[in-house]
Amino acid sequence: MAVYHWYPGHMAKAKRAMTEDMKVIDVIVEIVDARAPFSTRNPDIEKLGQGKERIIVLNKADLADEGVTKEWTEHFKGGGLRAVPLNSKDKKGFQSVAAVIDDAASAKRERDLKKGIKNRPVRLMICGIPNVGKSTFINALCRKNIAKTGNKPGVTKGKQWISVRKGVDLMDTPGILWPRIDDPVSQRNLALIGSMNDEAINKDELLSELIAMLKDKAGEVMQEKYGIEGADDIEESLRKTALKMSMLRSGGEPDTVRAGEYLFTAYRGGDLGRISLEEP
Repeated sequence: MAVYHWYPGHMAKAKRAMTEDMKVIDVIVEIVDARAPFSTRNPDIEKLGQGKERIIVLNKADLADEGVTKEWTEHFKGGGLRAVPLNSKDKKGFQSVAAVIDDAASAKRERDLKKGIKNRPVRLMICGIPNVGKSTFINALCRKNIAKTGNKPGVTKGKQWISVRKGVDLMDTPGILWPRIDDPVSQRNLALIGSMNDEAINKDELLSELIAMLKDKAGEVMQEKYGIEGADDIEESLRKTALKMSMLRSGGEPDTVRAGEYLFTAYRGGDLGRISLEEP
């Protein structure tokens, strides 16, 4: 893959605003995709958050290999960061998230008390790259639909202050990518999980990467569901998928284009099993 550049104006503006807003933030909550925790961490956020309490939420944990997610959780904890796996959509695990937030905020509350300051809210910044489930996380944490959600990057485009509960305020920020992504593995992983605009990448090349990954990590499922063997090339894999899913063009020919789109959707939605793309 070529070097990837995608830095819309609202992202550059958001980064400048985050730099200024960081002065009033107590705790940074960074949302990453549990399938690719390394690739979905933004090094800009890493730099901006120096000296702040940090929490890593491994979201979409229901789509990732459970054992690998546990390894990532321990990996982050070993690096001095608080970390918690989560599936925001079914609302499970938010008691654990609240406990981790309270733990991270305890030092700030102690400092306030020593200064005679009482009842000043703990201020959180929720951040993360596009399409890691940040808005879904915020809505579940606040127990109401506040932040906009969507299945494409770039849905959230403005800063918002949101009250989580008494004594805890939350700053939502747009998802931002770093300006230049030149690591081919990170490019592939971000594209596979949908954190990069599909229009900005070579879909044929990515489809080849997807099928190779699925045959490697979900070979039994691919064979059982679609009859795809390890030795099948891309066209044969797509042809078999189209036939199994009754995706036919006029004349009965398999529609390999539809089959390719179907495989992207099936992987991103977890229909092919819990598949992690990265290990610590």
